[in-house]
Amino acid sequence: MSQYLYLLRPARLEMLTDGPTPEESRIVSEHFDHLQALLDEGVAILFGRTQNNDASTFGITIFNADDDKSARAIMNSDPAVIHGVMTAELFPYRIALIREANI
Repeated sequence: MSQYLYLLRPARLEMLTDGPTPEESRIVSEHFDHLQALLDEGVAILFGRTQNNDASTFGITIFNADDDKSARAIMNSDPAVIHGVMTAELFPYRIALIREANI
């Protein structure tokens, strides 16, 4: 099993600056549910997003997959990617150090 990271950026920055359309809100909710399911299945390790709402904002998902093809399939199964609300870029990744989060 290898680790991967996919980087997400909003396809329409105004979704963050002016607020999402009803359709974007629905899709982002599906996106969150999808990520929660990946976490529950033990596939996802972590996900989150920067808290700025300008052109540099991004989200990440770090997850496990068997190979590049499987990793790409996981990334492309994200509803936000499927529906074009977010763009995604895949990277092979390896966590070097980690501690338990106190969130």
